[in-house]
Amino acid sequence: MTQSTLLTIRFGFGPAGEQPRDGDAILESLRGADRMRAAFPTVTTPEALELVRTYGETGKAMRQDKAGAKAAHEAVVEQIRALQRRMPRALFARIMDSDTPLRERLCLFWLDHFSLRHKGLGGLPLSADFIDGAIRPHMTGRFGDMLRATVLHPQMMLFLDQVNSIGPRSRVGLRRGLGLNENLAREVLELHTIGVDGSYTQQDVRQFAELLTGATFSAVEGPRFVPGRAEPGSETILGQTYGRPKRARLEDIHAFLDDLAVHPETARHIARKLAVHFVSDDPAPDLVAAIAGAWRQSDGDLMAAYAAMIDHPAARDATLGKARQPLDFIGAAMRTLGVRGDAVMAMKGQLFRPATLTALDVMGQPFMRPGGPDGWPEEAEAWITPLGLSSRIRWAMTMPARLRPQLPDPRDFVQVALGETASARLMWSVGAADSVVQGVGLVLASPEFNRR
Repeated sequence: MTQSTLLTIRFGFGPAGEQPRDGDAILESLRGADRMRAAFPTVTTPEALELVRTYGETGKAMRQDKAGAKAAHEAVVEQIRALQRRMPRALFARIMDSDTPLRERLCLFWLDHFSLRHKGLGGLPLSADFIDGAIRPHMTGRFGDMLRATVLHPQMMLFLDQVNSIGPRSRVGLRRGLGLNENLAREVLELHTIGVDGSYTQQDVRQFAELLTGATFSAVEGPRFVPGRAEPGSETILGQTYGRPKRARLEDIHAFLDDLAVHPETARHIARKLAVHFVSDDPAPDLVAAIAGAWRQSDGDLMAAYAAMIDHPAARDATLGKARQPLDFIGAAMRTLGVRGDAVMAMKGQLFRPATLTALDVMGQPFMRPGGPDGWPEEAEAWITPLGLSSRIRWAMTMPARLRPQLPDPRDFVQVALGETASARLMWSVGAADSVVQGVGLVLASPEFNRR
């Protein structure tokens, strides 16, 4: 297998389509503008906040039976429903047209790392903004900036109940008899930064939760910092003190998140997650060490971490032991079939839903609905199950002809899809297929295509 083919599979969606094909070019491509986000937009942050505010206000007015409230509420519901239809289409369209497919892979990685799900239709605009406002702008910058953007994003605060966390000794806490919620603090330490086996203690979790009080969100007022909700005094977390004796500030939270982003245990934890996701379920220790070292030396510069990963000899090992997750499989298959982004956006729901959303449900990875804040499993055994495999085979044998009525010659398609990774046995089977549909299906259902 050539290195160029290997890299397009390991750090992209396979060799089909225009894209950089060596390590330096792949890294350099990430430095450019995020053209796919501009080409297939979803919602801006102000638009998302306005939709959430209007949804809440019109819903309240409708419950109060105010004149015109029902029509106004139905109008904003339709706007949100349109965004609900657009979100997955935009994600797949970006995969189809991207000439920097690693950017799309990184988006999926970071979205899983900071896993969340919205609660009810009214929260959906915030999920769209979480992708395009908190994840994508920071994927090639400092991890500290991404950490700030994700931890303090309205959707994360809603998902992990930060909006219900109030300092027990704050003015609001004393007046209303309300108290602390530790969910966000715990998950940031356990999942997003230093890891479940990290050196933090329950006292660190509580002190971090106290530091976070004051950061909140409401549909009417948006994300904000309310000193009256914040626990007074300074907090000591991981051996360092943050905050002031009197007035709490948002900057104190930022200071701790910035320190947490460059903590050695954060470097090790996320270095291993990157290595597991992109290279191997059981990554070489020196690969993890190289990524973590680059992270520490660059103070959490994500491009330095990616470079250490892509340049490491372990990343050039031709053994493809990872299983494509369902979204990865469907995206790679559609891209290899030559489906274009504009076609995805214009696709009728009767085709788009079974090709993507319904298939993801059946394969065990429902769109934007992870089982919990720890995201999706990585190990191949979680995805290559009897049900999962039969679902992939069914998709491979039935969906290509619906997505692209004029299918390519399977003997050419196997080269486009797999290059030198196609085994002699697969090439013989494809050549001996009874029909074009069967031949193309054999390629997409093959072990070679389902591994990366």
